[in-house]
Amino acid sequence: MQTATLFDLPTIQAPPLVPAAAAPAKPKRRKRIVHASVPTAPWTTVPDELIRDTDWVVVSSSGGKDSQAMLSHVVRRARALGMLHKVVVVHADLGRAEWGGTRELAEEQARLSGVRRFEVVRAAGADLLERVKLRYQKLRAKAQREAVERGEDPAAVKVPPAWMSSAARWCTSDAKRGPIWTLYTRLAAELAHLGRPVRILACIGQRAAESSNRAKLAPVEIDRAASNGRRHVTTWRPIHGWSDADVWREIARSGLPYAAAYDWGNRRLSCVFCVLGCTSDLVNGARRMPELAAAYADMEVTVGADFKKGLSMREIIRRAAELEAEHGPAARPPAGTALSGYVGKSEAALYRGRLALLRKQYTLAN
Repeated sequence: MQTATLFDLPTIQAPPLVPAAAAPAKPKRRKRIVHASVPTAPWTTVPDELIRDTDWVVVSSSGGKDSQAMLSHVVRRARALGMLHKVVVVHADLGRAEWGGTRELAEEQARLSGVRRFEVVRAAGADLLERVKLRYQKLRAKAQREAVERGEDPAAVKVPPAWMSSAARWCTSDAKRGPIWTLYTRLAAELAHLGRPVRILACIGQRAAESSNRAKLAPVEIDRAASNGRRHVTTWRPIHGWSDADVWREIARSGLPYAAAYDWGNRRLSCVFCVLGCTSDLVNGARRMPELAAAYADMEVTVGADFKKGLSMREIIRRAAELEAEHGPAARPPAGTALSGYVGKSEAALYRGRLALLRKQYTLAN
């Protein structure tokens, strides 16, 4: 009897390998192609040369002190060059998210400074607070979908914060930058007969003293994202190196009206409740606009996250209520209160005289 060898044993076929289900490929982000005509760097950084070389000087105005000081500074230079007709002031209307009367204030600042063209742009669809809810719904749907793909319980997912933050300033792109770009499109179309890309000088009131990130910004640079074959946009930050005192001195010199929120004690003005605002500004907003504060608190419940990391709107409202209970409703301070802290009471009195004269002259002329 012969002993079977290894080579005499029957061959056993291994079952075919079944590849594991591959995770769905993430859609590739479309690469933005910048038109070949768009320069990579500005040909000059000299302010007067920038104004002479451009077709439009577009001043973005929030109605706040920085954009106001920038406006009067830019207008003075443009007027001296005989090019005031190029200046357009644009206000991105934030609806209920901004202090009441802000759009009207921005327009008055433009008119009294001598600018005849004032434009208002606004994002289509939902307002800023409603966009928080829409963003939350998208983030939750994405988190649940990814949980299912991993074989996990979608009901137990943790949804990323939907609120704006210093790291996620989607509010700026949605409510300001995008709508302002639509104005650039219209301005370029008005000068299409030039047969070349229209040159737009976009003036922004960002200052290095505001934050470390803004300190890194260049005073002049090409905005390649906003540029295309029909328009070339150069960003100019005219007051980038200015201090708070410089800003208030320019306001005093110009005589243009400034937002009453500063006299109430606010350090900055944009949205009533800005995630970048200091606590005192937020509490001040809750005292002046309690209905809006309540709407933000309700949205915190909807999206399951505090308005600001480490500081909920509920806490802001509580602090505001404490101040109301202790001091009663605050009386509006005299106009010029904030200004006098930087230029003195006598100069603030002169400023109020300049403002009254500007308003009278404008009324008589129009």
